[in-house]
Amino acid sequence: MIPSTYPPKSEIARLTARMLLEIGAVHFNAREPFTLASGLPSPTYIDCRKLISYPRIRSTLMDFLAVTVLREAGFEAFDNIAGGETAGIPFAALVAERLALPMTYVRKKPKGYGRNARIEGEMTPGQRVLLVEDLTTDGGSKLSFVDAIRETGATCGHTAVIFYYGIFPETVKTLGDHGVALHHLCTWADVLAEAREQEAFDTETLNGVAEFLNDPRSWQAARG
Repeated sequence: MIPSTYPPKSEIARLTARMLLEIGAVHFNAREPFTLASGLPSPTYIDCRKLISYPRIRSTLMDFLAVTVLREAGFEAFDNIAGGETAGIPFAALVAERLALPMTYVRKKPKGYGRNARIEGEMTPGQRVLLVEDLTTDGGSKLSFVDAIRETGATCGHTAVIFYYGIFPETVKTLGDHGVALHHLCTWADVLAEAREQEAFDTETLNGVAEFLNDPRSWQAARG
């Protein structure tokens, strides 16, 4: 079923943040920071992969993501939904089902045997492809997926994610310079606001997270 009427974007953001907190996908620890894939420290960590294990939340968020794309990109904007390996694959399948569109997925690198393909499923020249992922930080990891899609002769001018960090100003420009528009449900600011409302963490922790979100690069540099 294609969703068409859902809450405004601000309410979608609040409810998404609430659901992420409810299932324990949000982790805050300013005293003992997490190490991100980049090797940099962070007092925040989010695990969107947990969503696939919660059917009611999963279904609601996929409705939200589908309607966000329809509202922001258009109701007839896409011919194919592609998931990025690996976290984006289940979400791409669920969005494709809602939009009644073919689904494919993009490997991080060629599989090294057989057809040595990066695209699995059928993607044809001229198709307008939406790249679906679980989250984005600075947007950089999306570019390789977009390039792989474009190498098939298809186009890819949009990516949709459940969670967008929203703290690195270069993200939108990085994607925009590559001809890609970003669509998302919520950011760290939304999660922090909802965490304060729910008193989900102690005040010291929330204040430490706020300090990071206000100036993440300085926060990371001070902690090596």
